[in-house]
Amino acid sequence: MAAVTAAMVKELRQATDAPMMDCKKVLVEADGDMDKAKELLKERGIAKAAKKADRVAAEGLAGLKIADDFSKASVAEINSETDFVAQNEGFQNLVKGTVEEIFNNNPADVEAFMNSDFGNKFTESVTKIGEKIELRRFATLNAEPTEALNGYIHSNNRIAVIVKAKCDSEKTAECMRDTLKQIAMHASAMKPSTLSYKDFDPAYVEGETKGRIEALKKDNEELKRLGKPLKNVPQYVSMMQLTDEVMGQAEADIKAELLAEGKPEKILDKIIPGKIARFILDNTLLDQEQALLDQQYVLDDKLTVAQAIEKAAKACGGTAEITEFVRLEVGEGIEKKEDDFAAEVAAQMS
Repeated sequence: MAAVTAAMVKELRQATDAPMMDCKKVLVEADGDMDKAKELLKERGIAKAAKKADRVAAEGLAGLKIADDFSKASVAEINSETDFVAQNEGFQNLVKGTVEEIFNNNPADVEAFMNSDFGNKFTESVTKIGEKIELRRFATLNAEPTEALNGYIHSNNRIAVIVKAKCDSEKTAECMRDTLKQIAMHASAMKPSTLSYKDFDPAYVEGETKGRIEALKKDNEELKRLGKPLKNVPQYVSMMQLTDEVMGQAEADIKAELLAEGKPEKILDKIIPGKIARFILDNTLLDQEQALLDQQYVLDDKLTVAQAIEKAAKACGGTAEITEFVRLEVGEGIEKKEDDFAAEVAAQMS
């Protein structure tokens, strides 16, 4: 009898997407014959869904579970090929059960989940539904008594968010839960990809600067042609670039501009802060787009999310700072396959 190695089991799993133990079992039965093992999996229905591996699963649903005491929350994204299947009651139950399993048992990753007992049930459900379905990703956040935690799942069940904040006391943490749900709703709509501009790689910011500025210039060419007001073209795109030297020069330029306009020097102190705030707003477009704390808060666009949290915590009699968030949107980053029916027919006719 041929020895069944871990490498063989891994190869069969990658080829069929069948559970690890099933792969090992059929390889033993097939005496190490890979093709025969694949046939055994197919005959038993275990590899039925895996044979759809060339299809793209970009539809599906997100799931969210929050502990009754707000000490823990889990989110997951499960993909299907079609939105039709995503609306199937069996698929919806699969999503609910999967999030419950993740919440209760804390699997290390997708592979660990699929190798669990529930993972086998997941595969069986996929086989019954008859479409490529996969658990793409998941996350769990835990909160200490002095940490606030809450989440939100959008009405279409395709976007799920968890937000966590560090607070000065248990009282403040409890008081901040409703605010964190509102922040989660904000994140659902505004699509932040990171917590703060401080998380950006300097090389990434540098690469984004030129492209974004050129895009604004092109927009202005079109606006000018249409006789519409032009957009401000910034020098920078992130707070990361606004050093003390840059801000000092900006203030000096603003002051010189106001004096050239004939503004009395004695009132400049009242005008300059607003001009500086506008300069920062114009020169942090990347932060506003991608960094949660630096985005303009949808419920009060005079505040950033960070400022809104500070204000809400103060009203609770304490302090709070968002330390972590997770946002999952179904199909995000997945390139959908576009079928060219005309090309397909032409190829068959040739």
